[in-house]
Amino acid sequence: MKEILDAILASDSSDNSDRSAADFAALPLPESYRAITVHKDEAEMFTGLDSRDKDPRKSLHLDDVPVPELGPGEALVAVMASSVNYNSVWTSIFEPVSTFSFLERYGRLSPLTKRHDLPYHVIGSDLAGVVLRTGPGVNAWRPGDKVVAHCLSVELESSDGHNDTMLDPEQRIWGFETNFGGLAEIALVKSNQLMPKPAHLSWEEAAAPGLVNSTAYRQLVSRNGAGMKQGDNVLIWGASGGLGSYATQFALAGGANPICVVSSDKKADICRAMGAEAIIDRNAEDYKFWKDEHTQDPREWKRLGKRIRELTGGEDVDIVFEHPGRETFGASVYVTRKGGTIVTCASTSGYTHEYDNRYLWMSLKKIVGSHFANYREAWEANRLVAKGKIHPTLSKTYTLEETGQAAFDVHRNLHQGKVGVLALAPGEGLGVTDHEMREKHLPAINRFRNI
Repeated sequence: MKEILDAILASDSSDNSDRSAADFAALPLPESYRAITVHKDEAEMFTGLDSRDKDPRKSLHLDDVPVPELGPGEALVAVMASSVNYNSVWTSIFEPVSTFSFLERYGRLSPLTKRHDLPYHVIGSDLAGVVLRTGPGVNAWRPGDKVVAHCLSVELESSDGHNDTMLDPEQRIWGFETNFGGLAEIALVKSNQLMPKPAHLSWEEAAAPGLVNSTAYRQLVSRNGAGMKQGDNVLIWGASGGLGSYATQFALAGGANPICVVSSDKKADICRAMGAEAIIDRNAEDYKFWKDEHTQDPREWKRLGKRIRELTGGEDVDIVFEHPGRETFGASVYVTRKGGTIVTCASTSGYTHEYDNRYLWMSLKKIVGSHFANYREAWEANRLVAKGKIHPTLSKTYTLEETGQAAFDVHRNLHQGKVGVLALAPGEGLGVTDHEMREKHLPAINRFRNI
């Protein structure tokens, strides 16, 4: 791995920027690499515990694992940096099911996918790094290319996926429903997961947006999601978090009006720093949407709707950007304007949603399910990052050895924005090749680090 790292670091230097694809292709691959894993024989280790009491630091391991066989249409990437997403937390606490069930199912698809069905799972759904090898049929990428990866893995043998690849029956999330993910020194990806690394960002900054940025783009901007337009009022739950912080930026960049729901003064300050003005601190204003475990309180829905109208000049919201799920969904349906859209991509507070259907059907509202993004949507979202229109929300970086702590912090919501993980990169701040553009956007790039 040292020879690979030395070549990558040298390629960032102006004196060595002309290293050819052949030079990188000639680098010898190691037999094994370091990776963050969960173990199949530990899948029951948290049985009987509440979700909050399940500790990723106990289930995540740093192991040496063999380099996987490279297949057609695939690439091996040297991972300089990655990040932690909620799916990494779910994997680590084996909820809602053990990810080994995904790997077993994928392994039954073909002799090639059998590689993924192992007694360990290399996790992680983001990366920034350098292509080392490409398999047969890969023409768009070469060894030495600096890339980021989105996490959509598809087979595309069914016609169902050719209008929107998210509809492929064999659609999976790489590093969650497949093996050989990005929280490692080497990752195996399909070549149509790769996108150019934004030149003005460091490795850890470039690795942070992938999953959440693409998810927010499809959910809010794409015609497959809410189809946001100029002037829309958009209620964003968790507006300073890993997902919501990108939704807030897309709303502002697209001429919409974000109404940012947060849970502390610090998080409100982050939204203001992004440029948002309409902010609701749900803790300070003491919203309690549930009277008890089984009963919601419509009076709280109405109070939230009144507060929103105070912030919008009397208007209800056109779009609700939903991801908390059970805790907030009843309120979300209620406060959406007549004919408006509730678009949901997750259920971090619970998967069983309850709402009063009268406020949906009689007011002609729509609930839209949104899951990650297709290649085009991911590419467009990454393009906006590369152009400096959307910025990383990286707040803290951990080493590969500290991934368990990083996942614990995300699990306990102790983080802001996104947390990064250095894989091969020996430190922060490396990998920048467009320093002029970086200088121009530095305050926005560091926004989440400075609060």
